[in-house]
Amino acid sequence: MPIRVEESIWIPLADGTRLAARLWLPEGAEAAPAPAVLEYIPYRKRDGTRGRDEPMHGWFAGQGYAAIRVDMRGTGESDGHMADEYLKQEQDDALEVIAWIAAQPWCTGAVGMMGKSWGGFNSLQVAARRPPALKAIITVYSTDHRYSDDIHYQGGCLLNDNLWWGAIMLAYQARPADPAIVGEGWRRQWLERLERMPFFPALWLRHQRYDEYWKHGSVCEDWSAIQCPVLAVGGWADSYTNAVPRLLAGLKVPRRGIIGPWGHVYPQDGAPGPAIGFLQEALRWWDQWLKGHDTGVMAEPMLRAFVEDWNAPVGSRAETKGCWVGEAEWPSPAIGPRRWALNAPGALADTAGAESDILVRSPLSHGKAAGEWMATGCPGELPVDQRLDDGAAQLFDTMPLNEAVEILGAPELLLDLASDAPVAQLAVRLCDVAPDGRSARVSYGVLNLTHRDGHEAPVPLEPGKRYQVRVKLNDCGHRFPAGHRIRIAIATGYWPTVWPAPYAATLTLRAGTSHLDLPVRQGGAGDVVFEPPVRGPAAPATQLSPGTIRRYSKQDHISGETTYVTEGIGGVFGEGILRFDEIDTTLAHSLKRELTIRDDDPLSARYVLTQSYEMGREGWRILIESRSVLTADLDRWHLTTELTAKENGQVVTERSWTEDIPRDLV
Repeated sequence: MPIRVEESIWIPLADGTRLAARLWLPEGAEAAPAPAVLEYIPYRKRDGTRGRDEPMHGWFAGQGYAAIRVDMRGTGESDGHMADEYLKQEQDDALEVIAWIAAQPWCTGAVGMMGKSWGGFNSLQVAARRPPALKAIITVYSTDHRYSDDIHYQGGCLLNDNLWWGAIMLAYQARPADPAIVGEGWRRQWLERLERMPFFPALWLRHQRYDEYWKHGSVCEDWSAIQCPVLAVGGWADSYTNAVPRLLAGLKVPRRGIIGPWGHVYPQDGAPGPAIGFLQEALRWWDQWLKGHDTGVMAEPMLRAFVEDWNAPVGSRAETKGCWVGEAEWPSPAIGPRRWALNAPGALADTAGAESDILVRSPLSHGKAAGEWMATGCPGELPVDQRLDDGAAQLFDTMPLNEAVEILGAPELLLDLASDAPVAQLAVRLCDVAPDGRSARVSYGVLNLTHRDGHEAPVPLEPGKRYQVRVKLNDCGHRFPAGHRIRIAIATGYWPTVWPAPYAATLTLRAGTSHLDLPVRQGGAGDVVFEPPVRGPAAPATQLSPGTIRRYSKQDHISGETTYVTEGIGGVFGEGILRFDEIDTTLAHSLKRELTIRDDDPLSARYVLTQSYEMGREGWRILIESRSVLTADLDRWHLTTELTAKENGQVVTERSWTEDIPRDLV
């Protein structure tokens, strides 16, 4: 179907603010109105997501939908100020946007909302507000719980990606609107945006427990608020997967879930593969709920998931071996817990052995083999051979398996333990160990032990006192082959994924009373089949540089320091330097992380992040540079950032932030 694209339109809000949008329409939509699909995010429709938007939204328009990409208030070319993520203002604006779309002559009045990551979050949040025109959503790589399953905290531990993402948001929000769209007022708007820009990583670091700040926008607080159909999508290599099973179990509306092997990219581009025809799946969902056609989506299994086979534990993988399976309902009656006891000196067994105490105290650099918290399809980001970390952990192994064991869901441990410090961490890895000794991480979980009874009201540990602690690992789908061993590795930290506890604690683990429950699945692969990926025409672009990515760790045997480094030059996610030809705009984003720690001193931890973001065209060149540093002592976090914005080589603004924030049992 022929389409037309409107490069920039304005959506007026009641308070006078204008939101900028890009619109793809089927030809003749004014005479034959179409349902609309909305994506509403802060990442700049003009240039930031142009390469991803064009082949997706253009394809939807070619199938008879009005597709619209809206920049949120205070982002891209939109007016106003963005003070934080997921604010009520963001939702309020979305309600107005949806009502505006539904009232347009090219729209039937039926609107669907979709998005990945931020757009997946706010699709759920806006659905909970129940705008009348919103008939269905697709939420991809999102969460229902903003504290326990977002980029800031995990298991009550501070994720180091809190600083990474906060620094990136500073660079993103320091970008000006394009003068070609907003005209002469662009510089005044830019200076106002720079002056009012919040210090994002500190905003989130001030809330170290599950308080009202995080409950806002966490739809798990009230499942019944969502009344429209929900398609939820996750990926095992991504960090936003646990929400899919929870959404399927918690919601009561028509719902379906898909979990593939992918990182943080839409599944039609899924990496590692196999990618799927996600746009066709989305079209079936929209046709069902926006056009009223019975497309058979509700006859599909409630959950379609990719169960991974053994894959060599290397940092880069184009394809993942495994198969698709389907579960008619979730929780599935075909999946039940199988228990293994943790026995001394290091066995996973069907029956519990004699009780025995095992001391666990890991070097603080344990975790070097983890890969990235959130994979995005970049080289070297997947977990590597876990033997690099296994030697620093307490291991419990099964005997070689007589038959394959297939799991789907969340592994869980019950651990009987004591700590010699009031604040301590637990890091648990589930691994598949091949006969030749290679160790592949299947899942993991971390827990701040002061959060053992929940994230709202942490309580210090009483040194020497024994506790029964439940540790839930990330959901996973995996098939352990016959002849392989199942391994549980227990450690007292997970650097550089999470910031260490303030004390170098020793845990006393009681073997014989601790156990592992695996969600073992009975049944075959079923008949789950997806069409191959399709896409619309790509945005015309020229690759000016392929970019480079480095990822390594090193240990100084004199100082005892271990340093973990990642560096992307030209493109943080490996995309290199691009020029979008239609708008003559070049983008380059370089970022380097250096995380240093000594194995015996948690207060030695130091995180330095430097980045540069360049954009523009002849006569209009913008450069954003920043340097952020995070350290901590026993009682406080110390966080600083310096940011410089330049236009055509001249400094326009310099901003600096310094925050000392009390540690709250983290």
